Amino acid sequence: MQQTLDFIKSKIGSFVPDIAIILGSGLGHFCDNIDGISIKYTDIPNFPKSTVEGHKGELLFCEIEDKKCAIMQGRFHFYEGYSMYESTYPIKIFKKLGIKTLILTNASGALHKEIDIGDIVLMTDHINFMGTNPLIGKNDETLGVRFPDMSECYSKELREIALDSAKEINLNLKQGVYMAVTGPSYETPAEVRAYKMFGADVVGMSSAPEAIVANYMGIKVLGLSLATNYAAGVTQNRPNHSEVLEIGKLSAEKLTKLVKKIISKI
Repeated sequence: MQQTLDFIKSKIGSFVPDIAIILGSGLGHFCDNIDGISIKYTDIPNFPKSTVEGHKGELLFCEIEDKKCAIMQGRFHFYEGYSMYESTYPIKIFKKLGIKTLILTNASGALHKEIDIGDIVLMTDHINFMGTNPLIGKNDETLGVRFPDMSECYSKELREIALDSAKEINLNLKQGVYMAVTGPSYETPAEVRAYKMFGADVVGMSSAPEAIVANYMGIKVLGLSLATNYAAGVTQNRPNHSEVLEIGKLSAEKLTKLVKKIISKI
């Protein structure tokens, strides 16, 4: 971890970010027209490498609305073969860099028709259905306690800021519970019916591990999920990754507008 930190600090100098943003599948366009210091994941010692289409694989340090930010253009997933420790490693690096707020974005499948394709869903909570936890193993007391509380995994304060921001830009921001599954196969219709019974509104293959680790370390978390498709069985259409990327590209402008407004209020 120290080796990773030393390398990043050698690139960013005295720049100390307060806010970190993780961009999900197809959402890399958020960084269009944003200048800053960009570092390829492949150049960072001990950093995982992004292997999924739609994930640029770069870490951008920049200023947005006069706030110092670190933006991950692509994340690391459990389904890529990374361990939970590896996939959440960047969150620990963010903590060491001084990050206090984490904004998670992801692409998800809507579990019911009250959510339209292209809607941004404010994550009120999540259900970790990945069968494991990123905190399993020996605990590092310098990062957090052995049994961290998850009563407010997604900061109520940040959610209120997000709702106020959405109103100001006339965006109909939906709210819902995110179901995190391992993937990489899409869900079966029977699984989708079960997830709805559990109380989930959207389903995806990321974010929950990152949110768990951030909470563990005392970082406030905001989650924004872009509904890029309907999950299997909700409609007759079959989900596919190219559709996810296309909807992400089309929705980049409103997501960018919302996130910038939120950052201005943090």
